[in-house]
Amino acid sequence: MLCFIESKHHKILLYLVLLVMHFGYAQNADEAAMSQILVKIERQYNVKFSYAPDDVANLHVEMPKPEFSLSQVIEYLNRKTVLNFKTLDNRYITVSKANKTITVCGQVFAVSNKQTLMGASVYIKNSTKGMVTDAQGYFELTDVSLESVIGLSYIGFKEVEFPAAELFSGNTACESIFLEANSEQLNQIVITKFLTTGVQKLVDGSTVLNTKAFGILPGLIDPDVLQSIQTLPGIESVNESIANINVRGGTNDQNLILWDGIKMYHSGHFFGLISAYNPNLTDRVIVTKNGTSSEFSDGVSSTIDMRTKNELIGEFSGGFGTNLISADVFLEMPISKSVELHVSGRRSFTDAFKTLTYNNYFDRSFQDSDIRTQKENSGDIDTASDFKFYDYTAKVLFDLNENHKFRANFIEISNNLGYNESVNDASGETQAKSSNLSQKNTGFGGHWLANWTDAFNTSFNAYYSKYKVDAQDYNVESDQLLTQVNEVLETGFKVSSNYKVNNNLKFLNGYQFNETGILNETAVTSPAYNRTKKDVLRNHALYSQLELKALNTFLRAGVRLNYFEKFNRFLFEPRLNVRQKLIGAFSLKLEGEFKNQSATQVFDFTDDFLGVEKRRWILANEQSIPISKSKQGSIGMELNRNDLNIGFSGFYKKVKGITASNQGFYNNFQSLSAIGEYSSRGLEFLANKTTNKYSTWLSYTYSINDYKFQTFEPSVFPNNVDIRHSLLLAFNYNVLDNLKISVGGLWRSGLPYTKPVEGNETVQSGNNVYVNYDAPNSENLDVFRRVDVSLSYKFKMSTAIQAALKVGVLNLTNSKNIINRYYKVDPENSEQTIQVDNTSLPLTPNVSFRFLF
Repeated sequence: MLCFIESKHHKILLYLVLLVMHFGYAQNADEAAMSQILVKIERQYNVKFSYAPDDVANLHVEMPKPEFSLSQVIEYLNRKTVLNFKTLDNRYITVSKANKTITVCGQVFAVSNKQTLMGASVYIKNSTKGMVTDAQGYFELTDVSLESVIGLSYIGFKEVEFPAAELFSGNTACESIFLEANSEQLNQIVITKFLTTGVQKLVDGSTVLNTKAFGILPGLIDPDVLQSIQTLPGIESVNESIANINVRGGTNDQNLILWDGIKMYHSGHFFGLISAYNPNLTDRVIVTKNGTSSEFSDGVSSTIDMRTKNELIGEFSGGFGTNLISADVFLEMPISKSVELHVSGRRSFTDAFKTLTYNNYFDRSFQDSDIRTQKENSGDIDTASDFKFYDYTAKVLFDLNENHKFRANFIEISNNLGYNESVNDASGETQAKSSNLSQKNTGFGGHWLANWTDAFNTSFNAYYSKYKVDAQDYNVESDQLLTQVNEVLETGFKVSSNYKVNNNLKFLNGYQFNETGILNETAVTSPAYNRTKKDVLRNHALYSQLELKALNTFLRAGVRLNYFEKFNRFLFEPRLNVRQKLIGAFSLKLEGEFKNQSATQVFDFTDDFLGVEKRRWILANEQSIPISKSKQGSIGMELNRNDLNIGFSGFYKKVKGITASNQGFYNNFQSLSAIGEYSSRGLEFLANKTTNKYSTWLSYTYSINDYKFQTFEPSVFPNNVDIRHSLLLAFNYNVLDNLKISVGGLWRSGLPYTKPVEGNETVQSGNNVYVNYDAPNSENLDVFRRVDVSLSYKFKMSTAIQAALKVGVLNLTNSKNIINRYYKVDPENSEQTIQVDNTSLPLTPNVSFRFLF
C-alpha cells in the first residue's frame, strides 16, 4: 500500500513537472530553467543526473537542439553554463559547480528613464580589475572567477552587487541591470548624455568630456578636447584656433589649462589648429566657465581640467591609429597587481609625406607669416619650409594599498618649423640660410592620495612645468640673424584635505604654493643688440569651501586668500555655486566668482617669431603690468525632462588689469602702453534633445563686449573678440548600432576691425610712415558661416580587436570666411595702404583609422 501511494505520488509529481515545463516553454521556447532542462534530458536519453539543487537554482540556458546526441548535449552544457557535467557510465552523470573562470557581461540602465548609463564603474570586489561601461552602457569582463562578486557603481545612483554566475555571458543574452537614483542627494550628474555620448553635465554647471566613451561631433574624427568644448554656448574660437579659445569674451591666456594637475602654457599643434593633448589616455575633461571651486585660480575666464585614467585596469590594453596628418599609439600595461604604466605618443608624418589636409592646415597657419609673405613675393628668392610636431605622455600608477595611492606623470608637447631661403647675389652665387622656430612644453607631476578614514582623506600634488619658444630668423639679403626666446618655468605644490560630515555635507581645505619665472630675450647680429628680461613671482594661497548636496539643493561656497610675496599683497576671492530644483523638472542656477591672474601674454608686432607665434608670456609687475582680476556672476534656469534639456543663463563679467599690449590691437593704440578693463554681458541658450538613436541641439549666445581705457580717446570701444550673435545647430544620428553620422552648422557675427581714415590713410612721424586708423573697431567683417560633417563606423576585427573608421569634413560648403582684417602701408606708395585679410580653413577633409585591443 505504501509503495502504491509513493508510486502514485511520483506520478503526480512528474505530471506537475511536465505541466510546469509545458507552460514554461510556451512562454519562452528558447530558454528554460536548468532544473527543467535536466528533467527533460533524463527522460529523452534515459540517464540520471546527480546534483545539489542549490547549484542549479536560478540558472537559465537555451534548450539544447533535439537532434543532439547525448555527448553533444553534455559538451553544450559544459560550454554554456557555469556547471561541470561528468559522465560516470552509460546511466549516471554528475553535475557540480565548475572550478573555472568565466566571462560576465551586462548592460546598465537608469531606472527612472531607462536610458543607458555610459561610464558606470564595473569591478570585481576585492581585486584591482574593473572597467567602465561604453556609450551603450555595455560591459564585458573576462577571466572572472566563478566565486567572484561583481559590483556596479555610478555617481548619484545606488551601488549594486551580483554573484559572477548571474552575469555569465554563456547565457542567451547579457543581463539588463537597472540602477536606482540615490534619493539621499542631488545627483552629481544632471545629464548623462549631453550633446553626444561621452559628454555629461554636472550639477555645478561644469561640463565633463569622457574621451573613451566619446561619440561623434560635426567635423571631428577624434575626441579633440579643445575642439569639442567649442560646441558649448559662450565658448568660441574667433580664428578657428584652439590656441585662441575665447570664453565669454576673454582671451586664450585667461584660461587655466591643467593636465593631471600640471599647469600648461601651450595648447596646440600646428600653432593652434590641433589640440596638443592626446585624447587616448585622457579620461575626463572638466570645463568650468563660472562658479569655480576655490581650489583653482590663475585663470580669469575659465578652467579646463584634463585628467588621465587614474585607476588600475588590471589587464593589458591599448590601441593605435592614423589620420592624414599624424599617427599615434597608447598602451596600458600592468607591471604587477599594484603597479601599472600608461603611455601614449603621437607624431606627425608630414615632414615625409604631405596630404591635402596638411597643405590646408599649413596655408591657414602661416598665411600671415614671413614664410607665406616671402614665398609669395620671392622674386629671385627660393624658399622651402618644413613643419612637424609630436607629443607623448607617461603615467605610473602605484597602489600601496586601498588607502594610499601614488601617481607620477610626464608630458611633452613639441612643434618645430624649419624654413630655408636662398638668393642669387650680384656675382651670380647662391647664398642659402636657414631659420627655425621650436615650441615646447614639458611637465612633470606627482600625486599622493591618502584615505585615513571613511570620512577623511588628504591629497598632495606637486608639479614642474616648462614652456619654451625659441626662434632664429636669418635674413639673407641683410645678413642679419634675429634670435628670440620666451621661457616659462613654474613649480608648485598643493595640499588638500576632504572631510565628509555625512552623505550631504563635506568640507575642502587646502594650501597651494607656486613659483613662476619668465624669461624674454631678443638678440640681433647687425646692428648688434641684446635685450634680456627675467621675472620671478611667488604666490601662496589658502582655500576653503563647503559643499552641500540635499534632495533638491546643491550648494558650494568657498573662499580663496592669495598672497604675492613680491608685492606684499593679499587678494580675497569668494566663490559661489548654487543649483535648486524647483517645481517639476525646473532648476534654478546661480554662480559667482572672483579670480586673479599674474601671467599673461603680450603681442609684439616687431619681434614676432617669424610672424607665426606673435605672443609671448610675461609676469605682472604691478606697475605697467598689473595682476588681472575678474568678477563674474550668472543666473539661469534649466528644464530637464523626457530626454529634453533646455537651459539659459544671463551673465556679467568684468576683468580689470588688462594692458593694450596683450590685446593685439590693429589700430592707433597698438604701440601705446595703457592699463584698462573689459566687460562682457550677455545671454546663453541651449536646447538639447537626446535619445538612444539621435541627438540634436541648438545653442545661441548673445553678448556685448567692450573695452575701457581711460587714457584713450575714445575710452570705450568694442572688444577685439566682440561677437554679438553666435548660433550653432547640430544633429547626430545612429544609422546603425556601429554607424553614426553628425552634421552641424555654425553662424556668427563678423569680428570688429578698424579701417584707415578715408582720404588720409597714412601719417608720417619722422622717417617712419604709419597707418592712420579711424575710430577703433567701428567696422565689422562679414558673418562667419561653416558647415561640418562627420561619419563614424566601428567594427570588430576579432574577439579581441576593435576597429573604427572616421571621416570628417570641415567647411563642407567651402565658404570663404574672413577671420581677421588689418592694414599696412603700401611699400610702393606710402600714401596708400594695403588691406590684409586672413581667411579660415577651406573645405578640409580628414580620415582616421584606429585599432583598439
